[in-house]
Amino acid sequence: MPDYLLTRLRSKSTVSVKDQLLQYSRHSRELNSRTMSSVSAYLEGLIDECGGLSTFQLILFTIVMVTKLSATWSMLMMAFGGAVPGWECVYEVSNIYTNQSVSMNISTNDANFFNSSYQQCHPPENATADKCIEFRFEANMNTVVNEWALVCDKDSLTSTITTVQMAGLLISGVVSGHMADIIGRKPTFFISLLIMTIFNVLAGFSVSWEMFAILRFFLGFGIGCYLTVFYNFLIEFSPAKRRAIVTAVPAWGFWACVFGFVSMWLHDWKYLHFATAILTFPWMFCWWIIPESFRYLVSHNRIEEAEDVIRRMARMNGRPVPDLKRLRFLTEEDMKTDDKKYTIKDLVFHRTLLKQTCLLGVGWLSCGYGYYSISFAVQSLSGNLYLNMFLLSAVEVPAQIITFFLANRFGRQKTAFALLLIGGLSGVVVAAVEISDLDEKDQLMNAFALTAKLCVASGWSALMLLTTETYPTVVRNIGFGLNNSISRVGAMIAPKIIYLNKHTPGLMYFLFGGLLVTSACCTLFLVETKGKHMEDLIKTDEDNGKTAKDHEIPSIDKIVSDNIISENKHKL
Repeated sequence: MPDYLLTRLRSKSTVSVKDQLLQYSRHSRELNSRTMSSVSAYLEGLIDECGGLSTFQLILFTIVMVTKLSATWSMLMMAFGGAVPGWECVYEVSNIYTNQSVSMNISTNDANFFNSSYQQCHPPENATADKCIEFRFEANMNTVVNEWALVCDKDSLTSTITTVQMAGLLISGVVSGHMADIIGRKPTFFISLLIMTIFNVLAGFSVSWEMFAILRFFLGFGIGCYLTVFYNFLIEFSPAKRRAIVTAVPAWGFWACVFGFVSMWLHDWKYLHFATAILTFPWMFCWWIIPESFRYLVSHNRIEEAEDVIRRMARMNGRPVPDLKRLRFLTEEDMKTDDKKYTIKDLVFHRTLLKQTCLLGVGWLSCGYGYYSISFAVQSLSGNLYLNMFLLSAVEVPAQIITFFLANRFGRQKTAFALLLIGGLSGVVVAAVEISDLDEKDQLMNAFALTAKLCVASGWSALMLLTTETYPTVVRNIGFGLNNSISRVGAMIAPKIIYLNKHTPGLMYFLFGGLLVTSACCTLFLVETKGKHMEDLIKTDEDNGKTAKDHEIPSIDKIVSDNIISENKHKL
């Protein structure tokens, strides 16, 4: 107990200091779950006292949002890299006059050369060989398909490579969630950038599809680390009334649009990997600019480091450094974390957190499948590949801005429900049109596919915000990472469903619609988090929902006074 508190205790009553300390300690433990919300409110207040959303936050946001290029390009590379160029099977046919075999070699200038009728896996009856002796591809794009001739009996390998990549994200969601809550947000963030730099370079030198698939797995792991930590990193430095702005910055959609243009310019999967690595590496030097999350530091009793970050934030925002005496007292006397290491078990064995995780998980699974099924199936839409890549990404820019206003106006829960429901119904329409014989079939499919992509992207953003604000700080990254991993199950399924959709039209979008409508219903059972401060410690199930009145920090003087009155009554 600090000296100043002992002095105050002595001046309050003739009751022994020892007895008062024991009473105070006991009373503090009884109020611990209620005080958690008060500590959280105090930390929220510190952000506003240090300037709120100002220079410090803008610098942090800029660095993080620019580095999002790495995750976006690394993730979407297979949207271009897995595209199938026009191709033909080169085979031998018998010459009925000379009884000799000659190679079928049609000029690439022939207008029908790359017509779909030439994309046959088996030679005609007059061929002397029972299989193609080689495959020839269009020269205007170089993807992994023509690099290793992944057509005919190997045509499922592109979807397999994408699934392997998503497996890396699935594993990293759980692993990096624990990393971020154990070693910190900052180290995990920069480890993800390092992984993406190294493995993008190595992937560009792949000499076989097997090697490429393995490297894509590790790239997926790095992407997963980034996506798990960056969102919470920003949220924990944002004032409560401005947290939704993290969803309003359409960095992913913007960099995805740029990726479409760069793909058209470079049109080579190797160059895209090298370009991503080159643009990622310089941001590693921001290690000396970005600080650790002060909320993470407080929740792990690293108070001196947290105070340094708060002072730095205040100075950069041009505000006076706040008085931090109460911060140290609260963490020492009320939070009592004792450096506990939290794990996924804390989510599974906590009734309220388990319920929230299950409901959120359905939404993340649906969004993971929905978003990447449309993204990786871009070639199935009519029109130019690069234009469609651009349009499917461009719709996300206004979508995320709209999500910011909707989430602030109507709440996170209602916004996620409405967007996921509309997206699911749009997906059902696409499926119905795909199996129909309408004259405007292609145009309708493109229009409703864009609508579905807009809704699933913006709905997922609202769901991310809801997820981040639902979990306490000590397990926030674990919970976010777990849901991130759940979404990768849907993303792993997506490439295989796209492949099956070639043989069963409508399958992909019917599943898309069903999953999104189901997830929309699940959001109705979640608690709205708009305008509420984020908790820092886990409440017990019995105390869940109980907070100190008006989120005020209990007065030490009042606690001591109440204890003395209670003791005097007991003596009487």
